[in-house]
Amino acid sequence: MGAPAAMYEERQGLVRVRGVVQGVGFRPFVFRLAAELGLQGWVRNDVEGVEIAVQGESASIRALLRRLQDEPPHLARVEAVEFRPMAWQEGLAGFTIQPSGYGAAGTGIAPDAAVCPDCLAELFDPSDRRYRYPFINCTHCGPRYTITARLPYDRRNTSMAGFTQCPACQSEYERPLDRRFHAQPNACPACGPRLALLDAQGKALAATDAIAAALRRIAMGEILAIKGLGGFHLVCDARNAQAVARLRQRKAREEKPFAVMVANTASLESFAHASQAEIELLASWQRPIVLLDKLHDCDLDLSGVAPGMSRLGAILPYTPLHYLLFHEAAGRPAGTAWLAQKNDLALVMTSANPGGEPLVIANAEAVARLGAIADAFVVHDRDILLRCDDSVLRWDGQAPAFVRRARGFTPLAIKLPRSGPSVLACGAWLKNTVCVTRGDEAFLSQHIGDLDNVATREALEQTALHLMQVLRIEPEIVAHDLHPDFFSTQFAARLAAERGVPALAVQHHHAHIAAAMAEHGIEQPVLGLALDGVGLGSDGSAWGGELLRVDSTGGFSRLGHLQQLALPGGDRAAREPWRMAASVLHALGRGEEIARRFRQPAATVVEQMLGTNVNAPMTSSAGRWFDAAAGLLGVIESCSFEGQGAMLLEGLAERHGCVAPLPDGFVLEPDGRLNLLPLMDALADTRDAAYGAALFHATLIEALAQWLGAAASQTGLTTVALGGGCFLNAILSRELPARQAQSGMRVLQARQASPNDGGISLGQAWVAMQSGVATCV
Repeated sequence: MGAPAAMYEERQGLVRVRGVVQGVGFRPFVFRLAAELGLQGWVRNDVEGVEIAVQGESASIRALLRRLQDEPPHLARVEAVEFRPMAWQEGLAGFTIQPSGYGAAGTGIAPDAAVCPDCLAELFDPSDRRYRYPFINCTHCGPRYTITARLPYDRRNTSMAGFTQCPACQSEYERPLDRRFHAQPNACPACGPRLALLDAQGKALAATDAIAAALRRIAMGEILAIKGLGGFHLVCDARNAQAVARLRQRKAREEKPFAVMVANTASLESFAHASQAEIELLASWQRPIVLLDKLHDCDLDLSGVAPGMSRLGAILPYTPLHYLLFHEAAGRPAGTAWLAQKNDLALVMTSANPGGEPLVIANAEAVARLGAIADAFVVHDRDILLRCDDSVLRWDGQAPAFVRRARGFTPLAIKLPRSGPSVLACGAWLKNTVCVTRGDEAFLSQHIGDLDNVATREALEQTALHLMQVLRIEPEIVAHDLHPDFFSTQFAARLAAERGVPALAVQHHHAHIAAAMAEHGIEQPVLGLALDGVGLGSDGSAWGGELLRVDSTGGFSRLGHLQQLALPGGDRAAREPWRMAASVLHALGRGEEIARRFRQPAATVVEQMLGTNVNAPMTSSAGRWFDAAAGLLGVIESCSFEGQGAMLLEGLAERHGCVAPLPDGFVLEPDGRLNLLPLMDALADTRDAAYGAALFHATLIEALAQWLGAAASQTGLTTVALGGGCFLNAILSRELPARQAQSGMRVLQARQASPNDGGISLGQAWVAMQSGVATCV
């Protein structure tokens, strides 16, 4: 943050504040500090952050510098406070807020924030001019990232540019001590955005109150598409099993769990258990979906919402519109006391992205793409410039862990251990994100999705270009996955060629480990344990259970891998766990059991594939070992969504409780392979699926711990980084680090990004920065 404030005896200078300091009430905060400290000068936004000219007593200037760092507004993230002394100049009188300046970007944009308590108090005050206004906001809350076209963060650069403020709003906007001073989305019923209710064909419905009409339709069992901050949600009554089933059928989402929105944590008490840490996470200004342990009667009360899962995704209201639905259900009480009282309304709140396509954000787009799903639409006329889904987190006993990083956290910068060339990293195929770097900061995009349709591929391009534009970053390197057929790889190669910069391929599992190293600031060699579904290996085969040594120079070596299994039918085996169970039976010499155990039409064909090694490529994937266990135990034979088998297996193990690992359930082979076939042999004869699931987890963790211990002894490395989608498994991500810590190892887990492919682009960017220093200096 520059030299310590105590060093300065000068009475005039320029202060530079860097970080997320725009759109968060920072200039009014500076204005108030200056008045309190008796300082003269001015403050303004520019593309580097906030610039302050200050004149006064040296002690007051020191106090200003200290308090800028220690007492910023709650949405701000101060990365640096720098002071440059200047010779004394006459003419500064008082303290003013000046118009924004321009130049090369060096600041960040604040994420969208849940409506704040002060705005809620006005929203439910019948005497307030914004009573029940669905777009109430101030400098402490409301949309930011999703309405911003470019920096500086001024109204003319947002989707609010077309709304001219009325005299009352303009007065607030211009008054430095007002809570809405330069709140760019500032508006009221007289001058701001408005709601409308549309039928399934997009025709406006005559409704004097869109909120009341929407709630009546939900109560009647209808499905509504409701426009939020970063896109539309599909919404229905979570207690209405028929409505939930109809939503599943229309959205073609057979069994994947839905999230549920309730008014407050008191309203969750009959569905799920929330610890104090989870309550704080639910109620944070980011308002993520939080995965909570279900209570016994949850599936009775919320039939069909999260079938077979041990956890329920819960979320609290975060927009004024959300709150107004619950306010209507409560009978429109005055004041805010009702916000702490139990409310019976529970709403399925799921992303409006039919067929795995990107989130719907525009009104006309919603009618066109959701007309076959929604019975009606609640829309408004404030444009969403960038789609941004809800974030999903879970509490792992020590800290929050991302399942999906998006609204509320994007695009907060992740601090890197050092500066390097600017990089655009384009991510992988599944759960795609992109990442851009600037100096020692990495900006990870929101969740984009799986790149198996044209619309999501277009969203990838739009997101990458928007991040580069809004942050004014011109990449010096473009990084991508090793797989040449990924659209993200092809996009990276095309963009690199267009801009005349090098493109760098980064092996998938190397990137998983590098992501953990980047966010923890590690610049020395580590052991890396990457456990996930699949990624192209350096040798051209399908990797997925890898023990690596990752160096500080951007390189890695493969120390070992899980015993390979055949994939009968190729990629189809990843969707049908019975095929992986058949693969294990064949590897155990029990192939004659396949047709008898699995009453599948293709069972005999699969047995032949395995026997002749035709259409049965080999993989070291950890995810396929989970699938094999689920198939052998009869937990599931065919999945309707990625990772379903592993999630059901985890839920059974959690419900059963701890068991001892199977003695001799694995073999550490001399060539570095970890062989789990002895465990699978036992599971094949286990009749109690819950016990078998617990035994699988316990033995796997014991095997991984010993595998890592052997590698640590061999290499002398005592830091291990964990990465890959298997670490979304709560048992694995909780118990394995605890075992490693007991043995004296330092464990790095993903905290600021997801351990799955949503964090791949961060790892790609960090590898490219290290590899590209010599190229780009």
